[in-house]
Amino acid sequence: MLPWQQIDAVLLDMDGTLLDLHFDNHLWLTTVPQAIASSKNISVTEAQALVEEAYEEVAGTLNWYCLDYWQQRFNIDIVQLHESSVERIVLRDDCMPFLDSLKTMNKPRILATNAHPTSLALKLKHTELGSGLDHLMSSHETGYSKEDHRFWPQLFTRFDLTPSRCLFVDDNEHVLAAAKKAGIGFVIGVENPDSQLPHKHFDHFDSTSDLRTLIA
Repeated sequence: MLPWQQIDAVLLDMDGTLLDLHFDNHLWLTTVPQAIASSKNISVTEAQALVEEAYEEVAGTLNWYCLDYWQQRFNIDIVQLHESSVERIVLRDDCMPFLDSLKTMNKPRILATNAHPTSLALKLKHTELGSGLDHLMSSHETGYSKEDHRFWPQLFTRFDLTPSRCLFVDDNEHVLAAAKKAGIGFVIGVENPDSQLPHKHFDHFDSTSDLRTLIA
């Protein structure tokens, strides 16, 4: 249970928090290596090794989340790969009930995502997520990922937020740490971002496997 009387606004990650992360994991760990293998005429195993090395180079930076960067880096049509897999874009079961409850409580629902604007637009198009949000912000608008301390002041200023009176929910422990360091009063981790994978354990933050449990 959270002290809701101390929370003015709720900041929410998208992939793995409101949407099932299985879409992204399958795309980046399976579909992309397959496309690279076909493009370069190498084995899928070789392509997977190439991809993992490339991901590691920019982990935690804005490029890690940038479709333009990966399209140029791998020389494949990343956007088309997204569009060919839209049936995997699905809301978590707890997403809309949680967002509807926040609306009833008059708590502004602000999406704070690292997703590239093209990916964000595609996911809004193929789900009803947009109807459950009051404001949206992609880190690409700021020039910094959520892992970077320079992201947060821009978010707070844009929506006139008092950080200590905000709740932030995300499935990435590094992002939660950055949010806490930026002064956000309440941070919660999501234990089951990918419905096809085992639950995660958070070492330093409270966490949940069902957002509905955060509300009485």
